[in-house]
Amino acid sequence: MAIDEKNVTRLNEPIVEEPGDSGVIQLKPQKKWTSYLWDTFDKSPKERRFLFKVDAAILTFASLGYFIKYLDQANINNAFVSGMKEDLNLYGNQLNYMTTAWTVGYVLGEIPSNILLTRVRPSIWIPACEVTWTILTMCLSRCNTATQIYVVRFLVGLAESAFYPGMQYVIGSWYRKDELAKRSCIFHTSSALGTMFSGYLMAAVYHLGGKGGYEGWQWLFIVDGIISLPIAIAGFFVLPDVPEITKAFYLSEEEKQFARQRMAYEGRENRKPYTKAKFKKILTSWHIYLLSLLYVCFNNGAAGAAPVFAQYLKDNKNPKYTVSEINTYPTGTSAVQVVTTLVYAWVSDSVLNGARWPPIVFGGVVNIIVYVSLAVWDIPVGWKWACFYIMGCGFGLSGLCMAWVHEICNEDNEERAIVVASMNEMAYVLQAWLPLIVWQQVDAPNYQKGYITIVFLAALLIATAFTIRYLWARELLRKQRYGRSDSGDASVDRVSSEAKDVAVLVKEE
Repeated sequence: MAIDEKNVTRLNEPIVEEPGDSGVIQLKPQKKWTSYLWDTFDKSPKERRFLFKVDAAILTFASLGYFIKYLDQANINNAFVSGMKEDLNLYGNQLNYMTTAWTVGYVLGEIPSNILLTRVRPSIWIPACEVTWTILTMCLSRCNTATQIYVVRFLVGLAESAFYPGMQYVIGSWYRKDELAKRSCIFHTSSALGTMFSGYLMAAVYHLGGKGGYEGWQWLFIVDGIISLPIAIAGFFVLPDVPEITKAFYLSEEEKQFARQRMAYEGRENRKPYTKAKFKKILTSWHIYLLSLLYVCFNNGAAGAAPVFAQYLKDNKNPKYTVSEINTYPTGTSAVQVVTTLVYAWVSDSVLNGARWPPIVFGGVVNIIVYVSLAVWDIPVGWKWACFYIMGCGFGLSGLCMAWVHEICNEDNEERAIVVASMNEMAYVLQAWLPLIVWQQVDAPNYQKGYITIVFLAALLIATAFTIRYLWARELLRKQRYGRSDSGDASVDRVSSEAKDVAVLVKEE
């Protein structure tokens, strides 16, 4: 798709504003105490108005879209423990295979989808995929065999593969460094809310069992589809694409240009053609490999592959828990995830001046403590319950990882899109087969192999975060020494605080 170069402010054409101009874009906004509450308070009135519109559109659609994605992804676990297992005679590892079928579809679709997003309008592609998976989710209510569920779950995963990496790419195309983590993490909390709501919804619709000839677990898929469809359709109208091609009706022409200027200030590159040289650059850089490893460790370093808390409650005999309690008590883990995800974002953007690695390391340390305890298993009941809830602290690091990749891959739009997709895809490549080995349904409720695996992944997560911190600091230092990069990116003049700290380790190279 052609780019109108006349409407794109280049990096070597700085924006000059008169002092006190209400439309000024500050290279480095002067922080006041209000910035610790929300970053727009320290910006000009024009930028605040602009960000309010963009936030209202992107964050609302992204959060609702991710909410329904997880609602439609997590419902299989709630349906399984609420009658589907017994009705369809699923007493082997069928739940693992259902999860794997979804994962295979998800893995196959991610990178092709994000490559496509750099060529077509996200406002068409992403909502179309949402409508597709919504219809498929409702089809699950008519499945009578495990094989039918495997096929539909594969197609649901294929359609859902467009959403998360696609929306992370869109978010990274609109926001600056001091804004990124909060938006990425607000977006990510929707997954926890979707998981929570699926539990509450299952507890509610379970009582519809027998209505219209459907069991309660079948009603869950139907109601999920009814909730999802209007949100998916709304995306065609509210998603603003990316700044250089946006046609958003709620943005004036001046605001569209303003969006391009902000990204020019940030050094974020526009779309460019795919070439052999570009692919070689992407595939020979440490970015795609270490950032993917970081996300693999995060995504698989949590007990999300099996409903561990729910199955512990279902297996418990003294006391014996009801179906409603089995579905609602585990939602507390998602509540912990929501709170810690937002805390990580605010602390990273404000207190830590944009450093992403400290909360990632903290989450890894918490995971080690929690999963070592659960691997032991014979621990006080109170601490076991605490571990099931505290494990939510390790679920909320995705937004920080994605904010980090937008900054590290700032100067190449296509690299940023591919690395974001690669991170998510490689995480799910491992998730496609790892649960079949360490999260086997027949081991429930004591998934000792799974808990031990997470301990090792948490340790690798911490080591990878420190390695990325070191290599990025070295990369920024070299750019400072030898001038601009090949892309002409001026962002090397804005070395982040964590990079400055590490730079002393490599300044003699």
